[in-house]
Amino acid sequence: MADNLSDTLKKLKITAVDKTEDSLEGCLDCLLQALAQNNTETSEKIQASGILQLFASLLTPQSSCKAKVANIIAEVAKNEFMRIPCVDAGLISPLVQLLNSKDQEVLLQTGRALGNICYDSHEGRSAVDQAGGAQIVIDHLRSLCSITDPANEKLLTVFCGMLMNYSNENDSLQAQLINMGVIPTLVKLLGIHCQNAALTEMCLVAFGNLAELESSKEQFASTNIAEELVKLFKKQIEHDKREMIFEVLAPLAENDAIKLQLVEAGLVECLLEIVQQKVDSDKEDDITELKTGSDLMVLLLLGDESMQKLFEGGKGSVFQRVLSWIPSNNHQLQLAGALAIANFARNDANCIHMVDNGIVEKLMDLLDRHVEDGNVTVQHAALSALRNLAIPAEAAEQLGKNVKLVERLVEWCEAKDHAGVMGESNRLLSALIRHSKSKDVIKTIVQSGGIKHLVTMATSEHVIMQNEALVALALIAALELGTAEKDLESAKLVQILHRLLADERSAPEIKYNSMVLICALMGSECLHKEVQDLAFLDVVSKLRSHENKSVAQQASLTEQRLTVES
Repeated sequence: MADNLSDTLKKLKITAVDKTEDSLEGCLDCLLQALAQNNTETSEKIQASGILQLFASLLTPQSSCKAKVANIIAEVAKNEFMRIPCVDAGLISPLVQLLNSKDQEVLLQTGRALGNICYDSHEGRSAVDQAGGAQIVIDHLRSLCSITDPANEKLLTVFCGMLMNYSNENDSLQAQLINMGVIPTLVKLLGIHCQNAALTEMCLVAFGNLAELESSKEQFASTNIAEELVKLFKKQIEHDKREMIFEVLAPLAENDAIKLQLVEAGLVECLLEIVQQKVDSDKEDDITELKTGSDLMVLLLLGDESMQKLFEGGKGSVFQRVLSWIPSNNHQLQLAGALAIANFARNDANCIHMVDNGIVEKLMDLLDRHVEDGNVTVQHAALSALRNLAIPAEAAEQLGKNVKLVERLVEWCEAKDHAGVMGESNRLLSALIRHSKSKDVIKTIVQSGGIKHLVTMATSEHVIMQNEALVALALIAALELGTAEKDLESAKLVQILHRLLADERSAPEIKYNSMVLICALMGSECLHKEVQDLAFLDVVSKLRSHENKSVAQQASLTEQRLTVES
């Protein structure tokens, strides 16, 4: 075979120049045979022989063997080491010219050759880009889109593959394809050829690549991609195929318009079905699919319109199904359920409806189940759901008067092993006061021993938490100072405020809120005495020249209060 190949290459050099048709065909057939038997070795010999340079002259529209030559190039370009030599031999421009041919075999082999040369090759892509190959291929996809015979579908698959190899992981080339209008064309292809597995798969991989680009989302939103993908999804039984569709759905569903289209196309029903089928399985594929499906469900709820559509005033079957995930025994579902509730709670009326209908008890049961085994992700999600539910005043008041909940939160404020849960519980206590501004809520929190945690929270390393604590404490001092004074005293609040004001590193809003709080504490005899004993006037008068206007003004007011009261 090896000697035969050397002879063929020598012979080919002569016949390629004088273009004797018959012997040329014979030589090319020998090469294809040799490539079929040992592609790598044959490709090395082809490269060493210098014959690649001669191929350019055999790729002219007049050449009778152009399809075979393109086929040979497609075969050698399967090897990474052959791609740059193909570019250097000047093969790209004549190949791109051949894309204007009417002959199906020529188009097929040319598409393969260009696709393989572009695979993972920067040089190949640049050359195709300069020769204008992408636009011609997109035009072909457009004009051949509706023809469903097998030969045409094979050609369409090759062209899609070529565009993918051309643009894969290259943002500027992907953007170029999007500007050329490739998205509507591919969506149309998917709709017409959904019976063809290979072509469908190519479209999906292409969508997956393009959907990562922000600029693609608007184009996708103006097609019926949601409908096509949901239709395709319903037909798939194999895990791998469904996984491929998920990989396209996830980046697309980040766009609010597409979220709504997916909901309207019935994706949610598919996802709920998957959850039902896979919930008790311990097969790895099923566990993955359950996670992907429930995560996607939560993502759909991040859009305001899609979320309201699924809530349906709390009567929606989807909302009811998601509620049933919370008491389930599956951690992934509990997590998705809690995250979904947090998303439904982005609307005041929804919060009030859910709180009225017992959501707090469900979330508390969930939290209780995980305090022992310490599944922190689920606990976090449940606590942030409660924090979202506590945003409207009416709901915050109901939550804050729920003694069992408040006692639990106070307990978790001491969960030193779980910093996240501890932080979330503190923030929720503070939110109940800040949002309800209710005396009853404050009394419940004082009685449950929550004050000391809010005071500790004022010393947190996170400014946002410090601030939330100080605002809550100022409301306590303004509304229920008598009830809380003993706890505020034993938590050493006055000393902490002195420290915060004296510390140059304290943020302006912390200084501001600390002074507001000092003024509010003056109404309590024992706390007033503590303020007098610590030289607050010195610290406060220094702040009158603070660069922040609000801090400076508050310092003047506080100084007056301290002077009058002393």
